[in-house]
Amino acid sequence: MRNIFFILFFIGFVSFAQEEEKEREQALDASKNLTYEGNKALSEDNFIDAEVDYRKAIAKSDENSAAPYNLANAYYNKETYSEAFGRYKQAGELATNKVDKHSAYHNMGNVFMKRKEYQKAVEAYKEALRNDPKDEETRYNLALAKKMLEKEQEQNDQNQDNKDDQDKNEDQKDENEDKKDGDNKEENQDQDKKDEGDKGDEGDKNEEQKDENKEGEGDEKEEQKKQPDQGEGDKPEEQQQQPRPNQLSKQQVQNLLEAMQNEEKKVQEKIDAQKVKGVKVKNEKDW
Repeated sequence: MRNIFFILFFIGFVSFAQEEEKEREQALDASKNLTYEGNKALSEDNFIDAEVDYRKAIAKSDENSAAPYNLANAYYNKETYSEAFGRYKQAGELATNKVDKHSAYHNMGNVFMKRKEYQKAVEAYKEALRNDPKDEETRYNLALAKKMLEKEQEQNDQNQDNKDDQDKNEDQKDENEDKKDGDNKEENQDQDKKDEGDKGDEGDKNEEQKDENKEGEGDEKEEQKKQPDQGEGDKPEEQQQQPRPNQLSKQQVQNLLEAMQNEEKKVQEKIDAQKVKGVKVKNEKDW
């Protein structure tokens, strides 16, 4: 009884597997037919219909690596490189042989070259060569990618050096401006101190001049006290004839002359035979 059950189960399993394999084959065939239709539309320069057919083919079967690969080529020719890369990557993952994998990775390298992503291009070409080491076109592209990568790195280094020099110049410029501002500030402070000093010297001179003026006024008052009282009629002449420094006033000279005349009368008899000596008028004040 158990043997009969096992036999029936086995028959059912085989039937199910056969049915599943049949469906898989039918899906693959449908996918290939759609791929063919997409190729035909693309050859007629009908990109929209070709894209639709390729997408349907990809959806029908995940064993048909030709559909994503051909769709990737269509995107590449349209310069839609991001979409092309995605489909090449899908084709490389679905590929079951090294020839198809090589083609997918080779074209992925081409996409990276178009996008100037040279480091990624180098890696893609290396992977392509792992699947087909004898492909000279891939080897040439790999050498070109390495050369472009080296050139890019040199350019980046040069740009970095230029940036460093520019930053250094900017720092030097800022330092010079700061130094200039500091020098100007110090110079202004020195000038302010100098102006304050000059102002102080001028103030001292003004104070000295004030002291001299006060001292001169005191001398005038002292001289006026020493002089005999004058009549009211003499005041206008006094006011007009103000004494000058280092010289006797007119009134002082007049007083001296009158005193001399009085003295001369007293000694007239004694000097009859003697010539009278003139009195020298001093040019300096007797303080």
